[in-house]
Amino acid sequence: MTAARTHKLDPNELIQEFERLRRELTVLCYRMSGSIDEAEDLVQDTYLRAWRAADRFEGRSSLRTWLYRIATNVCLTALEREERRMLPSGLVPTDPEPVTSDSYKGPSPRWLTPAPDRLAVPLADDPAEITVTRSHLRLAIIAALQFLPPRQRVVLLLRDVLAFPASDVANFLGISTPAVKSLLQRARGRMDEVSPQPDAGLEPEDPAAQALVNRYMTVFQEADVTLLEQVLRDDASIEVAPMGIFKSGKEVCIPYLTDSVLRLPGEYRMLPTSANGQPAAVAYRRGKTGEYQAFGLSVLTVTSEHITRISVFADGRFVERWGFPPELVSPS
Repeated sequence: MTAARTHKLDPNELIQEFERLRRELTVLCYRMSGSIDEAEDLVQDTYLRAWRAADRFEGRSSLRTWLYRIATNVCLTALEREERRMLPSGLVPTDPEPVTSDSYKGPSPRWLTPAPDRLAVPLADDPAEITVTRSHLRLAIIAALQFLPPRQRVVLLLRDVLAFPASDVANFLGISTPAVKSLLQRARGRMDEVSPQPDAGLEPEDPAAQALVNRYMTVFQEADVTLLEQVLRDDASIEVAPMGIFKSGKEVCIPYLTDSVLRLPGEYRMLPTSANGQPAAVAYRRGKTGEYQAFGLSVLTVTSEHITRISVFADGRFVERWGFPPELVSPS
């Protein structure tokens, strides 16, 4: 739509377009905030603001562009008063040597949280489009984005990921096009410093990834240290939120898991799932009465042969958020 409207925006048109865009707006807000719960709140705020401003929509841009402008400013307003979210690995300086400290000892930060694929991966018929979307949703990328100031973050997402013209982004932010280009240049430079190197991480549907998830679950369900040694790559790492634990290097991860987690066969039960376009597993821990209580979620980065990173979110609420029951009955 390029011509100015001569009538008010049809409420039904707004509702239909908003519902069509809900997933991709959720993804933008998640990438900005680092929390799927916060992202859904921001999307709802976007809808309310759009509804209240519907009589001021003049059709000078598409309805999609107008909604993205509102969502952008909703995110920026929210992030002005909040500290960035982090993973435990983001609290430890980059170091090629294994990190052996037990946990982060500083003030409790706002933790970055994972996102279910059913909420964060937009629907698409093209497998290549789904793959590209997932690559930008990986936990490590979401964590790296949090190192950018909010304005740099949103400019990078709008220009490099969503391919909005610089003129549109300038209009969203109320700044000049050269200012947008400057913000984008700085954002790209910062991402080069903090983002992970490209890896061969497999998608959840890949048979090799599914096989590794099954072996990972067996490690914990059977307390199988030998299998753990086989599935971890030498440079593998594990991080646990909200405890702030980060271990790097196979020779460090295995003793940690052996001493603190892999005590007895049958203590854990796991079920496969996906998160952030990566293979994952929800975990249950056996309680005193024999039932398995929701424990948390593990998000895995895997190659065709090994697990390279384990990100554990030790909170039972993630199990239910992923659509699983809060407890499992112990098998007889």
